[in-house]
Amino acid sequence: MIVKDKVINLILEFAESDESVRVVMMNGSRVNSNAPKDIMQDYDVVFFIDNLEELKFKKNREWISRFGKPVIVQQNDFEDGSYIFLMQFDDFRIDLSFSSVLDIKEKGKEDSLSLWLLDKDDIAPEIPEPNDSTYVIKQPDEKTFDMMLNEAWWLQPYIAKGIWRDELPYVRNAYDKYFMDSIKSLVSWDIGMTNNWSVNTGTAGKWFKNFMDEEEYKEFSELYSSNDYEEIWEKLFLAGKFIRKIGTRVADKLGYEYPMEYDVNVTEYLKKIKDNGECRM
Repeated sequence: MIVKDKVINLILEFAESDESVRVVMMNGSRVNSNAPKDIMQDYDVVFFIDNLEELKFKKNREWISRFGKPVIVQQNDFEDGSYIFLMQFDDFRIDLSFSSVLDIKEKGKEDSLSLWLLDKDDIAPEIPEPNDSTYVIKQPDEKTFDMMLNEAWWLQPYIAKGIWRDELPYVRNAYDKYFMDSIKSLVSWDIGMTNNWSVNTGTAGKWFKNFMDEEEYKEFSELYSSNDYEEIWEKLFLAGKFIRKIGTRVADKLGYEYPMEYDVNVTEYLKKIKDNGECRM
């Protein structure tokens, strides 16, 4: 049961006063008993409304001021006609979605971290108590595992090429975004495997620290790169060793094959570029 506060009360007062709002749902970290509680938590709310196609709340945005003066607002649309307002205020943030009440049976069950706050017409479908089931780490099949390991090694020559060409934005994009994402997938699987595929490590692995050995978490966190090419080279080779350690551990426990050929070949290729300046592109 969620504890109501001034923001939730503002949300419910708004919903109660507007005839088009029929049902209110809250989801996200505020209904997740396993999520850390702090003042930075967003209020993730869905209004199920009549006549979504009229775009009532998009055409006239004066209603936003009922919550206070926003620092910044972002509005996004979805393919099904629903839309969302991401609203940052001085001391809280509300992500308020507007969906058709006609879609409530389907959408009401999409997210396991959901809780009904208001149902004017007694039409909301029954849902279980909020839980992490939608977000727990899923065991990869062998094809998915192979593809991710291929990605982790395939991306490294891109990074080396960018360093060689002195293309720092390219290097940082390849390393920080795509390469680290592949490593985070491996770490997630390792954590999931250790915890019987029953835990949620949060968006982008933000809760890795809660599940990893202290020393191994330090290894992982130190893989993030900088703007210094020598340091990026160092991090890249450390990342290769880390991928080998985590990748072989996951492969062994799941009965899959770790792609040692990729590992050896790519590592040697990187050394050749770094040490000899060969393979100019």
